[in-house]
Amino acid sequence: MTVPADPADLRSALDRDGYVLIPSVLSPTQLETLRSACQRSAALARAGKWPFIRTLPKQFPPWPSDPSHGIWGVQHLLHPDLPDHDTFARSYFAPHIIDAVTEILACQKDALVMELYNLLVRPDEDFALRWHRDDIGPAVSPREEEELLQRPILHAQWNLALYDDASLIAVPGSHKRARTAAERDAHPFEDDMPGQQAIKMEAGDVVFYNNNVLHRGVYSSDVERMTLHGSMGVVGADEARARNVLQHGVGEWVDQCDFTCLDKDSENGMGSLAEDMKGRLIAMGRRGNVGYSQVG
Repeated sequence: MTVPADPADLRSALDRDGYVLIPSVLSPTQLETLRSACQRSAALARAGKWPFIRTLPKQFPPWPSDPSHGIWGVQHLLHPDLPDHDTFARSYFAPHIIDAVTEILACQKDALVMELYNLLVRPDEDFALRWHRDDIGPAVSPREEEELLQRPILHAQWNLALYDDASLIAVPGSHKRARTAAERDAHPFEDDMPGQQAIKMEAGDVVFYNNNVLHRGVYSSDVERMTLHGSMGVVGADEARARNVLQHGVGEWVDQCDFTCLDKDSENGMGSLAEDMKGRLIAMGRRGNVGYSQVG
C-alpha cells in the first residue's frame, strides 16, 4: 500500500489497491479528546445505557440492543442523544476528512451526503468477520459479480484509528475483479487468503477503502481498539448504496440533529455544510425500508 505524498494521488491509489492510508491526521490534543469521548460512549454501551450497538457474535445489521453477550461496536455517534455527539460531529465533518472525500469522489462539497459514523471497539471475546464485500453477497455468480463491481463509486469509507490497529485485512485489487476460484472455495473465516494484507494503522492514521474490496476483520479481546468507522456519499446514490446506509437505521433520527455547534468552532466552521449534507441524507431516507445488504 502506497501512502500518497499528494492529495491528488488519493483517488488513483484507492482505485489501484482498493484502500489508501493517510498518516497522522490528528493532533495529540484531538487524539486524546476523541479517546475520552469514545471511552465514555463505549462504557454507556457496555452498561446497556446506549441501545445502538454491534453485539457479539452477530456480524451484520440488524443487531439486538442487549449487550449481555458482549459488543464489538457502538452505532450512531452523531445521534443527538449521545452525550459526546458534538465531539464526534467535529471529527466526522473535519476538514481533513472532507478534503479527502471530495478528492476521492472527484466532487464539490455541495454534492456530499452525510452517511454513517460508528465506533469499532475491543470485543469482549475474540471475534472475526467472514471474508466479504459490503454490498455484494457471497452467492452471486462470477458474471454478476463482475457487473456489480463496475458500478460507479458513490461514497467514501474510512477507518480512523485512535489506537494502533491492524484488524482490517484485505486483498489488494480485489475490488476490480470477481473472486478467483480459490477465493470462492475458501472457508469464510479462512485466515490466509492468497495475497491478503493486514492494513496496519498507527494511532491517528486513517485508511480509506472501497467497501467492495474483499476484506474481513479480526479482533482480539486482549488488544485495545477504538477506531472511528465512517462513510460519506455523493448525490445520485442508487438503491444499493441507499440500502447500505439506511439498513443501519440512521434515517430514523437524523432529522433531529443540529450541527450549528460546528459554526461556533473556529477550528472547523463546517456547520452549514453539515446541515446541507444532513438534508441530502434525509432525502435519501424517504426511500423507506430498502432491506439489508448481508445476512449473518
